[in-house]
Amino acid sequence: MIRRALRRFIVDSRAVGILLISCTALSLLLSNIPWGGSWISFWHSGISYWLDDAGMALFFFLAGLEIKRELLKGELSSLRRAVLPAAAAIGGMVLPALIFIGLNHGSSYAHGWGIPMATDIAFSLGVASILGSRMPVSLKIFLTALAIIDDLGAILAIAIFYSHGLAVWYLFAGLGIWGILLGLLFVRVPFGWGQWLLGIGLWYCFWRSGVHPTVAGVLFAFAVPTPQLSKWEHRVHFPVNFVIIPLFALANTAIRLPTHLFQGLLSNVSLGILSGLLIGKTLGVTGAVFLMVRTGFSTLPKRSSWSQIAGTGLLAGIGFTMSIFITLMAFDRPEDQEMAKIAVLVASLLAMGGAIGWFRLTSKSTQL
Repeated sequence: MIRRALRRFIVDSRAVGILLISCTALSLLLSNIPWGGSWISFWHSGISYWLDDAGMALFFFLAGLEIKRELLKGELSSLRRAVLPAAAAIGGMVLPALIFIGLNHGSSYAHGWGIPMATDIAFSLGVASILGSRMPVSLKIFLTALAIIDDLGAILAIAIFYSHGLAVWYLFAGLGIWGILLGLLFVRVPFGWGQWLLGIGLWYCFWRSGVHPTVAGVLFAFAVPTPQLSKWEHRVHFPVNFVIIPLFALANTAIRLPTHLFQGLLSNVSLGILSGLLIGKTLGVTGAVFLMVRTGFSTLPKRSSWSQIAGTGLLAGIGFTMSIFITLMAFDRPEDQEMAKIAVLVASLLAMGGAIGWFRLTSKSTQL
């Protein structure tokens, strides 16, 4: 009975979102009770470091598999299919970054412009599934493609702007290993333990090079043969979404809420994150889609309306995992990281609640 219920929960598309919310709430609660210092110290004892640098490499490996699949045979496999979600993703990345920079220009916090760029794929799609038929299937596919392109943009930002102290020889060694992996792919050598050992070497070289090692996870994914993409997605789905990401949420939301929380949310950094994710994402996605449709480059997804496009833009404002991840690289001081994380959490919850409310008001359904 329990095993059957657990299996049903795992295959439910809402499961990851529910689990992330639960882990976040639990971690915040345990961090803010009288003996919460022990909980915070546990996660800050070095475990979070390995989660961020090693565990999240597997998360990016899964993201890389999804990107490759979509490029080869999914919504990004042709220009006609890719143009609308690509434009929406770019609009949804550029405008939030510009809003953050505008509020923090000239300060030491301006480097955090990448935080409001991100969309959490699992969280946003989990909320989309909760909406049922209020959100057309075509729009859910559009959101998936948008979020994947958004992930690709975040990965490029991490590789180019959030890597430090480049060690060229290690970088060349890593690229050499990737070249070997692509060569094995080209000559159709079966994908197995040999490639995984090379993948570990790829991660190590990137880790030592100064380029964030999670980028190695994406490059490694592109060395997986096309016929095996679904197989490896299936294999890493559970450990990533039900082990690594929940642990990441527990570790990175182990935050003692400041006494002057509201005042902290009014700082330029917090306002940059909040307005970037909530306003920038909504206007950026909607504006880009409007431009593409009005100029004749594309059409709206089937059975969708402009109000639903706006709701999807708000849904894309759920940053969570990737936004918190970039926060850790953008800021060095723990107090700055914690305030930025709180702003990400608040923005993501508002985006989630706002999107659900928006779709309930503007879309009809017999399922909700």
